[in-house]
Amino acid sequence: MSPIRSMEGERNHTSVAMFVLLGLSDEKELQLILFPIFLGIYLLTLVWNVGLIILIRMDSHLHTPMYFFLGFLSFIDICYSSSTSPRMISDFLRDKKMISFIACATQYFVGSWMAQAECCLLAAMAYDRYVAIGRPLQYSAVMGPGLCQKMVAGAYVSAFIGSLVQTVPCFHLYYCGPNTIHHFYCDISHIISLSCSNPFISQMILFLVAFFIGFGSFLVILLSYGFIVAAILKISSVKCSAKALNTCASHLAVVTIFYGTGLSVYLHPSSSHSKKQDKVLAVFYVIFIPMLNPLIYSLRNKEIREALKRVVKRLTHLPQYE
Repeated sequence: MSPIRSMEGERNHTSVAMFVLLGLSDEKELQLILFPIFLGIYLLTLVWNVGLIILIRMDSHLHTPMYFFLGFLSFIDICYSSSTSPRMISDFLRDKKMISFIACATQYFVGSWMAQAECCLLAAMAYDRYVAIGRPLQYSAVMGPGLCQKMVAGAYVSAFIGSLVQTVPCFHLYYCGPNTIHHFYCDISHIISLSCSNPFISQMILFLVAFFIGFGSFLVILLSYGFIVAAILKISSVKCSAKALNTCASHLAVVTIFYGTGLSVYLHPSSSHSKKQDKVLAVFYVIFIPMLNPLIYSLRNKEIREALKRVVKRLTHLPQYE
């Protein structure tokens, strides 16, 4: 802690300038084992998401709204993972896991921005699937490039504003005493609990933003899939119904994992899980999901596999010049 003079109730106090992250484990041997594991996971996350973005750019068959959104989803996953993973990985090799007040606020802001943007983008992708199945003849007209660009811009801008509205009041609370965060990253619920101020307003802002963006996006997804199911029930051919459902399988899997894990992390009663279990859930939500998303879309998607074959064939048959 650094002594910074502050007046509150006409008294001098000491303001926290640094936080201490306890990390995943305090056992040195285990940290040395976890270091290469999580470094490998982070590198795979980068390679798979960057590779998917490049593949979508290179293959003209993937220049459709669904893959346009998927490219931005991969970019979000890269940024989301990068907001937390490098710091966590480097902390495995440190005895003192210190993070400055500003760095902690920045880490939370970026992570929250990307998480909220993913909520909005998953909602946009659900609407895209509804139009593709429920209004196939109008799909090209409805999901034009202009609308797709506006939906992506709306996701990023609304998430940016939501994250800013959350971060500023929470980090403007007064922190004067304990500075130990029982986590491997700057989780806002742990940080607010360290505040010497009344956190009620900040907690209400956190709840309202999470409700409007998180639950609002989830409601759009539920409504879209309700209309999708209604549209599929009108299809007489079983084969066509199965094909329509298959186009939603990857998105539905990503939504289920993202929201299912997110709700288990943030909505469970504090007494029902130990701190170690909280960290395990957070690791899956923050570290593993950005790695799994491109895999889910790639392994279950014939178009992506075919596009990869075309790109590899094109690259291996480039003319050789002496």
